[in-house]
Amino acid sequence: MIIQWYPGHMTKALRNMEQDVKKVDLIIYVLDARAPFSCQNPQFVDILGNKPIIYVLNKADLADDKKTEYWLKYFSGKNQIALPLVSTMTNAGKTIKDAMLKLLKPKIDRNLSKGITMPLRAMVIGVPNCGKSTLINNLCGKYKAITGDRPSVTRSTQWVKIAGNIELLDTPGTLWPSFEDNSVAHNLAYINAIKDEVLDVSELVLDFIAKMLNSYRDMFLARYDLEFNPEYQSVEYLEKICEKRKFFIKGGEYDWERGAKAVLDDFRKGRIGKITLDEIRSNNE
Repeated sequence: MIIQWYPGHMTKALRNMEQDVKKVDLIIYVLDARAPFSCQNPQFVDILGNKPIIYVLNKADLADDKKTEYWLKYFSGKNQIALPLVSTMTNAGKTIKDAMLKLLKPKIDRNLSKGITMPLRAMVIGVPNCGKSTLINNLCGKYKAITGDRPSVTRSTQWVKIAGNIELLDTPGTLWPSFEDNSVAHNLAYINAIKDEVLDVSELVLDFIAKMLNSYRDMFLARYDLEFNPEYQSVEYLEKICEKRKFFIKGGEYDWERGAKAVLDDFRKGRIGKITLDEIRSNNE
């Protein structure tokens, strides 16, 4: 299944980011911990330049703990800090504030030595539905940024002030015009960074089932009380799930669409288990 989705407002968002990045001291790059590599927008590379970056692996409670440890090391480096986070948890934002103060300490010290008190500014970026606005609301302690459990809720930039003389710029979730690696597009679709409405969900879930059988077979089979059969393809497993859930349409045929949506929902809400979609790779890839 080939996936391409790039709404027009994302082009405008990228142009705005090119201008706004000049106004900030630091980048808060929010990644979904279940697909941190796939969530990297290649178009951000030139835009961000050498700005200090805090990589936030959000929704860490839904991701494979061992793989999260690997990805935290992968994204850590000079002028970069990587943190696991669950942005819906109370006071999760304190971790981000502490990391900001650590990365910006040289600038803070220079300003203090000159008697300057300027706000620290950070731009919050990421793909759609990665949890940027939820994180900002946690940092603020108030609901200042619009949130929603679907992609492309935030359509324009907005500045938000938080305690400690810090200002955050919330930006729209942004993808890129062409996916060179279709597995990246699939991972983004699985985590709901791409709207289900533009996808053939039944076909998408057949690919997802194949991925689960390859990487998390026991966990997946246990969720649906299924036995492994080497002769089965993804479609047979989806039919078994429909059968157990009594998902049928008129005439007694399997309701593939309903079954597919149920599987996706189970994954997105962590009912299958703690899963990371991106495979471990070297830093040179």
